[in-house]
Amino acid sequence: MAGILAWFWNERFWLPHNVTWADLKNTDEATFPQAEDLYLACPLAFCIFMIRLVFERFIARPCAMGLKIQANGPQKAQPNAILEKVFTAITKHPDEKRLEGLSKQLDWDVRTIQRWFRQRRNQEKPSTLARFCESMWRFTFYLYIFTYGVRFLKKTPWLWNTKECWYNYPYQPLTVDIHYYYILELSFYLSLLFSQFTDIRRKDFLIMFLHHLATISLITFSYVNNMARVGTLVMCLHDAADVLMEAAKMANYAKCHALCNLLFAMFAILFISSRLGVYPVWILNTTLFESWEIVGPYPSWWVFNLLLILLQLLHSFWSYLIVKTACRAISKGKVGKWNPLHVSKDDRSDIESSSDEDDSPPTNQKHHSNATNGTNKAHGTNGYLTGAPCPDEH
Repeated sequence: MAGILAWFWNERFWLPHNVTWADLKNTDEATFPQAEDLYLACPLAFCIFMIRLVFERFIARPCAMGLKIQANGPQKAQPNAILEKVFTAITKHPDEKRLEGLSKQLDWDVRTIQRWFRQRRNQEKPSTLARFCESMWRFTFYLYIFTYGVRFLKKTPWLWNTKECWYNYPYQPLTVDIHYYYILELSFYLSLLFSQFTDIRRKDFLIMFLHHLATISLITFSYVNNMARVGTLVMCLHDAADVLMEAAKMANYAKCHALCNLLFAMFAILFISSRLGVYPVWILNTTLFESWEIVGPYPSWWVFNLLLILLQLLHSFWSYLIVKTACRAISKGKVGKWNPLHVSKDDRSDIESSSDEDDSPPTNQKHHSNATNGTNKAHGTNGYLTGAPCPDEH
């Protein structure tokens, strides 16, 4: 174990030339980031998770009730042992051939079986109330941490001159404000990582899990090798758009369509301008060029910049999706249900419902599916990025 730790914490990887870990030990005159400082984030993540539960129960839920957001979830599918076995053991999305076989076996028409599977899938999705409470919690945290970051950074020299991120690097003392900012951000994302296993599992589970891991890795990486100054700039820049994103989602769940449209437009403008404009010109410029000029490259410098460049590629991809959503909304005169991380065109909306579908229990009389489909086409919304209006039925 000692050999593994010595290999992992190799000074030639983590630190610039002629710098050792001994040089960055805390003294009476100065305090530097220490890897063990981050251990505090684990119990704090648990505390944040508990605070979230209390917040959602006693603050967010009453607010949702005041906005007339329904607590009930989607309609449950009629119990059926045969279909349940297919759903749990074989597939949640039966193909046409399997639907025909089930239709003959149960003497139900194909459309009724399709509706059953849709309703059964929806049973595993969170209610609008639960999603509103989650968004309100995230909105509250992002608003607080962004406000804190702005108030803290406006007093720092590196906000106005990014070269200050590298002068005297890595012998830059750790201030109480930076330590608090880092630990709180890391604790929050750890709590999001943990809560994925207790919340209702969603389609984007793996995507969000990898997203949280990447965020945690970047925060940890920049703290350990004392790139904390530029790290604070990155965190504050990303929190800005997240505030508007969660606010727009809350407006969507509350059926405040005009407000949802306005917040979406503000979010899109801020996201694209900050991630495709400010981020490369301000952040990547200083980490790639100014740091090269002042400090020079070393192994962990390459890794850190590679991660930041990969983040820029994600920004470009998400911006494309947002523009695509906005163009579709403008073409229809409406702004729809959106989320830059939920993008599959094959995904159904959070609640797959059709205003013209009959949700009555299936009968034992078999109907002709062609005739049914001809008169009652489903209008379930397409994916999380659509041009449909902020959904009334959700």
